[in-house]
Amino acid sequence: MTAAWPWIAIAALGGYHGLDPSMGWLFAVALGLQERRRATVLAALLPIALGHLISIATVVVLIGWVRLAAASPLLRPLGAAVLILFGVFRYLRPRAHPRWVAMRVRWYELALWSFLMASAHGAGLMLFPILMDMPGGAPAHERMLHGMHGHLVHGSMAAMSRLSFAQDVGVVLLHTAAMLLVMGTIAIVVYDRVGLAFLRSAWINLDAVWAGALVAAGLLSLVI
Repeated sequence: MTAAWPWIAIAALGGYHGLDPSMGWLFAVALGLQERRRATVLAALLPIALGHLISIATVVVLIGWVRLAAASPLLRPLGAAVLILFGVFRYLRPRAHPRWVAMRVRWYELALWSFLMASAHGAGLMLFPILMDMPGGAPAHERMLHGMHGHLVHGSMAAMSRLSFAQDVGVVLLHTAAMLLVMGTIAIVVYDRVGLAFLRSAWINLDAVWAGALVAAGLLSLVI
């Protein structure tokens, strides 16, 4: 398995999120059709991507912090259990997501809606098995040597923290860029060429697909 695979997986997952209409492109197209302006579709994409970015970044930072602070052999199975249980919940309750936003929204309301939607769907949790397979956690032997060679280990841990921070930033930006590219392409094509009528005959239950993907990611994190 090459060192590039986690980054490919992160970009692919971002593309999948961009494909999912519940993550924002359907809302952007609906806003554009309501105002009969293509510019409205484009204007809606950035706050949607921003909200998604914040949701993903929150999860990435939490996972990174846990890896640095508590290098425990239980971390992977616990994370896998959370993924599997959340996937089952999403399958049983596919409509458990925010519904308070009306069609007349300001940019920060759209960003907040996107943040809540991504969080409710467990978008960031899907990155767990990928992040666990990337460098950045604190090796146990460094913790054991901390008392003997504190100043050396402290420098090593500081360097590792900087590397982890840069890696986390890269993960969030790559994932969001892939999501925005796919989401924007679909939104423009649907608005310009297709319209929303095609969804009546071409709809795919992405909620069920997403729930299955969460469970599969949890199982995958146990074996990689």
